[in-house]
Amino acid sequence: MTEVIARAQEPFVPRQGVPLISLRNIKKSFGSVQALRGASIDVHPGEVVALVGDNGAGKSTFVKVMSGVHAHDTGDFEIEGKPVRIGGPADASAHGIQTVYQDLALCHNLDAVQNLFLGRELTGPSWFGRRIRRAECEVRAREVLGRMRMGSISLTRPVGAMSGGQRQNIAIARSILWKPKLLILDEPTAALSHSAAEQVARLIRTLADEGLGIVVVSHDIHHFVVKCTDRIEVMRLGANAASFRSCEVTGEQVVNAMVGGNEALNLAA
Repeated sequence: MTEVIARAQEPFVPRQGVPLISLRNIKKSFGSVQALRGASIDVHPGEVVALVGDNGAGKSTFVKVMSGVHAHDTGDFEIEGKPVRIGGPADASAHGIQTVYQDLALCHNLDAVQNLFLGRELTGPSWFGRRIRRAECEVRAREVLGRMRMGSISLTRPVGAMSGGQRQNIAIARSILWKPKLLILDEPTAALSHSAAEQVARLIRTLADEGLGIVVVSHDIHHFVVKCTDRIEVMRLGANAASFRSCEVTGEQVVNAMVGGNEALNLAA
């Protein structure tokens, strides 16, 4: 990841102004189980923030609160400095929040264009049978793929015949087709080859350079999180355990914060 690493190692410049999204002291319980115990996060335009933690740390619940899948019990949720109450994924989408989950939610028997517009097809008037405007869909698909430097991807090839990296990029392209402000990515490099993961990392940096705020959930601490993000928020037991500037921390320090161990003992071992 030579190019991405070089960018990530540049001196970190603290973001100024109002965050795109700000969640403060978020709490969420499921019956007697308290999944979030006061989690917080700020994401500014052009910033890639990694959300990391061990299994059960609360990452998935926190992301689902951000994306509107779960309503939080208490806490402050602001978008561009204004308090909001997100009642569902449609509300989150209306506020410019798009999420790409680990399973990608792609239909492998459909081509790239059909997947990009899945559920949001451009159709003609009702008196003409509401036929899908395929030509217009293809034009918009080429525009978004060209913006992501993915113009070489076939628009007619079934997604199931594409590589893992290409499928991941199609899922990301589908989310930015609707011009979001914040993009949430759940394990974007999981099960990808080194070259495919490098391609996805370059794409993430490109989108951030265009002003998107990006939250990335990842277990790839050493090869992706530390090298390809701007800031790292560590969660443990439903709350923030540590916050790091990516250019100033090692993978060992991040892992130590995740498990709550003694850093000196862990490094000695």
